[in-house]
Amino acid sequence: MKQRLSQILFSQGFGTRRLCAGLVWNDEVTVNGQPVDDPDAEFETTGLRFTVSRQEWPYFDKALILLHKPAGYECSQKPKHHPSVMSLLPAPLRERGVQPIGRLDEDTTGLLLLTDDGALIHKLTSPKHHVPKVYEARCKHPLTAAMVEQLLAGVELREPEGKFQRPPEITQADGAEIVDETLLRLTLIEGKYHQVKRMVAAVGNRVEALHRPQFGALTLPADLPPGGWRWVSSPAEVWGD
Repeated sequence: MKQRLSQILFSQGFGTRRLCAGLVWNDEVTVNGQPVDDPDAEFETTGLRFTVSRQEWPYFDKALILLHKPAGYECSQKPKHHPSVMSLLPAPLRERGVQPIGRLDEDTTGLLLLTDDGALIHKLTSPKHHVPKVYEARCKHPLTAAMVEQLLAGVELREPEGKFQRPPEITQADGAEIVDETLLRLTLIEGKYHQVKRMVAAVGNRVEALHRPQFGALTLPADLPPGGWRWVSSPAEVWGD
């Protein structure tokens, strides 16, 4: 499908239509390596690559971003105590409205997905779609086979003291293995509040540090530093198709 260049830039988060037209008039934009000075010039969007102020961008109708979340950042657009993970992304991605798919606590590190596709957020966070998330929990005390058996069988998640006491939830891990004496690898398809920490507490241990290396079929790239991000070319990468 062809679109006017000013509309392409607008859809990709480069400001109002007037600002996008101004970028073109000011020779800030190239398309497929060629300078363009007409904001009404039309281009096929499939596979389109363009530069704005010498920075290259691929065109995506819907953005899907993989971020290596560092500790000390909140997965919120209105953070309370720490900076937002949104501050780690360039302005065009923030402008087009990407938001986290699920949340990681501020002290949790690892793979975080962000998108501006509401339907995809629902699909990837709904337990009925069985999208696995893998967590690595460094625990305070040595792990035992009995703890793993309990996690696989199901544990009660009770509210912490001082919280409104709702009836305890029963949840179970879809995978649990001891990596070393105090490192637990846990696979979940749910996304309950502080779920890993509460599950580990339910079997008599405590999470000291938490990291998510995998979401669906996506694994955190070894060469992506904390705070770094990359495009995910298609949701099919998450499903492993």
